[in-house]
Amino acid sequence: MSILMFLSQAITPLLVFYILGFAALSGRPVMDDFLEGAKEGMRTVAGLLPTLVGLMTAVAVWRSSGFLDFLCGLLAKPAELLHIPAQIMPVALVRLVSNSAAVSLVLDLFQEYGPDSLLGLTASILMSSTETVLYCISVYFGSAGITRIRYTLAGGLLAAAVGMGASIVLAGWMGG
Repeated sequence: MSILMFLSQAITPLLVFYILGFAALSGRPVMDDFLEGAKEGMRTVAGLLPTLVGLMTAVAVWRSSGFLDFLCGLLAKPAELLHIPAQIMPVALVRLVSNSAAVSLVLDLFQEYGPDSLLGLTASILMSSTETVLYCISVYFGSAGITRIRYTLAGGLLAAAVGMGASIVLAGWMGG
């Protein structure tokens, strides 16, 4: 076990020294390459900033306007037929857009029902088995300049639905 601890602590400095050593031995201008990469990264961030602000604003509007509660109310009956707990629906919907907003909803569930409750287990597994589909599509496709997403949205939503179903089944098995 101590060898694993040593390796986990040493891997980052070793990797940095390897990259710098390889660059120096091959005659690369390391500082110039670093600065060019940093500039390109800043351009990417500046290009993505409007998308990120728009997504954060959309989640805030959803929550504060009551639209999220309205949408969850509309989906309550279909969710009940599929054995999806009504308390999980806001987490599942917000998770498609924002991880941090979904985490705050999960923390609210933990406070009300407890992390070891069936809802707490379901929410935890849901968070680890789903992805922020809309966020990923907007950020990654936006940074690559892709405008036609084809089947990506349908595939991502299907994967999120499967993840939600798996979280409900797994939590049911684990929770008794």
